[in-house]
Amino acid sequence: MNLKHFLSRLTINKVSRLNGRRTPSWNYREVCTIRCISPLLYMPETRKADSLFGNPKIHMAQSLFYRFIHSGQETVLSDAKGVVNVSVDTEEDDAVMNEFLSRFVWIMRGKLTEVYTDADKKEVDAMLHIIVGKVISEMEEGNIEHFIDSAAASASQDFSEDLWRTVWEVSNVVLEDMKKAKKKEKMKSFLQSEEVKDMTRFAGEIGIRGDMLRELRFKWAREKLEESEFYESLELMRQEAKEPEANENEVETQIREVSKNNCVEGEDDTQVVSLPKRSGKIKYQIYGLDLSKQKWAEVAEQIHEIGGSIWPQEPKPISGKCKSTTEKILSLQVDDDPSPLIAEWIELLQPSRVDWIALLVRLKEKNDQLYLKVAELLLDEESFQTTIRDYSQLVDAHAKQNKLDDAERIINKMNEKGIVPDILTKTTMVHMYSKAGNLNLAKEAFESLRSQGFQPDPKVYNSMIMAYVNAGDRKSGEALMRDLEAKNFKPSEDTYLALLRAYAQHADPTGASRISTRMEFAGYQPSLESCTCLVEAYSRRGYDDQARKHFDDIIKLGYKPDDKCIARMIAAYANKNLLDKGLHLLLQLEKDGIEHSVATYTVLVDWLARLQLVDEVEDLLGKFTEKGVSPSLDVHISLCDMYARAKEEKKTLQALGVLEANKDQLRHEEFEKIINALLAGKFWQDAERFHNLMTAQGFTASEQLSMTLRASQTFSLRRPSMK
Repeated sequence: MNLKHFLSRLTINKVSRLNGRRTPSWNYREVCTIRCISPLLYMPETRKADSLFGNPKIHMAQSLFYRFIHSGQETVLSDAKGVVNVSVDTEEDDAVMNEFLSRFVWIMRGKLTEVYTDADKKEVDAMLHIIVGKVISEMEEGNIEHFIDSAAASASQDFSEDLWRTVWEVSNVVLEDMKKAKKKEKMKSFLQSEEVKDMTRFAGEIGIRGDMLRELRFKWAREKLEESEFYESLELMRQEAKEPEANENEVETQIREVSKNNCVEGEDDTQVVSLPKRSGKIKYQIYGLDLSKQKWAEVAEQIHEIGGSIWPQEPKPISGKCKSTTEKILSLQVDDDPSPLIAEWIELLQPSRVDWIALLVRLKEKNDQLYLKVAELLLDEESFQTTIRDYSQLVDAHAKQNKLDDAERIINKMNEKGIVPDILTKTTMVHMYSKAGNLNLAKEAFESLRSQGFQPDPKVYNSMIMAYVNAGDRKSGEALMRDLEAKNFKPSEDTYLALLRAYAQHADPTGASRISTRMEFAGYQPSLESCTCLVEAYSRRGYDDQARKHFDDIIKLGYKPDDKCIARMIAAYANKNLLDKGLHLLLQLEKDGIEHSVATYTVLVDWLARLQLVDEVEDLLGKFTEKGVSPSLDVHISLCDMYARAKEEKKTLQALGVLEANKDQLRHEEFEKIINALLAGKFWQDAERFHNLMTAQGFTASEQLSMTLRASQTFSLRRPSMK
C-alpha cells in the first residue's frame, strides 16, 4: 500500500488528535509544487532490536509532519459527513516525498553522529537504513497513527519513544525548511513580475535610490505574494464548496418544479412573471455613500487629470535626421557653440520637457561641462518649461566645482527674471561664498535664510562659522556657535577645532581655553590637535609654564607629541630665552623615544640665530639636508637676521636674495624684522630697497622703523647696494 492509499484513510480530526489540539492546515499550493533537490535512494527495510540506539533527548511537535504530508494533497469535501477524499498526482507525491526524505536523511545523520561519536560511517548508514525503512513501511501500511499514539512504543515497536520523538523533531525542521524554500521561490517570481518592475522603475525616476528602493521592491513583491495566496485560498474554498452547491441546486430545482405544479387552478395559464420596470438611474451605495450623484463623476474626472500630470511621460522616439542631430550634439566639445544644433533639434522633434531631460541626462553622462553649458542655454527655452529647481541645480553644480563666476551668472539670471532664490539655492550660496572667503555675500545669504523663517541646519552654521574664522572674526564665529548650541544642535568637531586654531594663532589663550571647555561639554574628548592648539596659544603669549602643563597633559592622555607640538613648546622657552629648559625637554623626549623633526629645527635655528651662535646654526642646517627637506622661508629670515647682525656680507646677501624672490609670502612683521636686521648691520641701501618692497606689498612701516630709516639717511657714507 503506497502513501496515497494511506493518506486517503485519515481524516483531519485524526491529525488534530495526534498532539491533543487542533492544528492549522497548510495550503496545498505551498507544497505540491516543490521539486526534489537531491533524490534519495530508497534503502531496504531492516528491522533490528532497539538496542542499537541510545536515548537522544530532543523534543518536537509530533503533528507537523503529518500536516505536511496531508497538505501535499488537494482535499475536497464529498458529502455532509465530512469524509476527506484525496486526489493527487503520483509524480507530485514522489517529488514531495523525495524532497522530504533527502532533507530528513541529511539532518538525521548529523543527529546520530552527535550521539554515537564512536560509530563509523557504516554503522550510521545501517541506523539510517532502519529508521527510513521503518518510517516508510509505517506510512505505507497505514499504522502510523497507532505508532504515534502508543505510549509503550519501545515495548511493542522497533523504535524507542525518545527515538520516535527525535524522528518527528527532524521532520519538523525539514518541513519548515521546505516551506521557506517554496516561499522563497514564489517571492523570486513576484520580484520579477511586471507590476513590481513598473513600480520600482517609477520610484527610481522620482529619486528613490539604494536601500530604500530595495526595501520598497521587496515590500511590493511580498504584497503581491500575499494577494496571490489569498486568491488561491479562495479558489480552494470554491472548489471545496462546488459539489455541495451542485447538490443544493438540484434540490432547489426540484422545489421550484413542485411549486409550479401546485399553482392555484383559477390562475390564467398565459400569465407571465417578470421583473418590475424601473424608472431613473440605478443608485450605487457603498457603506451608505451614494455614488450615483454627479459630483462623484466630477471627482473621478479630476483624479484622472491629476494622475495624468503626476505619472511620468515617456520621451518621444528619436529616429532619422533627428537621431543624427542628437549624435552631433552629444559629440560637441566644450568650446563649441551648441545653439545651431539645438535649434535644429527643436525644429525636428518639437520636444517637451521630458525630451529635454532625456537629452540632458545623456549629455551629463558623456561630457559634464557640455551639460552645464547646454543646461544654461535651455533656461531661456520655452519648451523646456524652466522651474526654479533648474536654476538651483546649476548653481549647486558650479559651486561644487568652485566656479564662483558661473554660479553668480546663474543667480543674476534669476534676479533679472524676477525669480527669488529658494531655500536650496540660498543654502548653496552660503556654502559657496564661505568656501570662497567672501564673508559679506555669505552673511547676506545667511541672513536671507533667517528672514524667510528657515532655521539653517548645522552644515549651514558650520560653513558660516568657518567664513568668520577665515576672515579673522573669531568673536562672531564663536557667537554663531553659541547660537547653534542654543538651538540644541551640536557643532561639528572641525568647527570647534577651527575656532581653537584661530585663537591659538592670534595668541589668545583665554579664548582657546573657552573653546576647549565648550568642546568637552559637547562630548568631544581632548585630542592631540586640540591640546597642541592650547600649547600654541600659551606659547605665543609667552606663558611657558601653562604651555608646559598642557604639553604634559598630552603625554598623560596617552598621545605622542608630534613635531609641531614640540616646536611650539620649544618656542615658548625661546620667548623667555630659557635655553636650559628647552635642551632638557629635547633630551627627555629623545630618551622616551619621541623624535622631533623639521618644525623643531626651524624654531631652534631662529632661537640660536638670535643668540648669534653661528656655528651651532650652521650645524642645524645639516639636519635639513639629512631629512631631504629644503629650509623654509622662516629659516631664511632667521639666517638673514643672524648674518646681517654678524656683518657677514656674502651670506647676508644670499639669504636676502631668497627672501626677495619670495616677497609675496612675507608678512608685515617679517618685513620689519628683515629691515631692522639690515639697519643693525649697517646695510643702509639694502634696508631702503626692502622698505620699498614692503610698501609695494601694501604694508606700512611702524613709527619706530620709520624713524630708524630717516636716521640712516643722514649718514653720508653708505654701503653700495648689490645689483
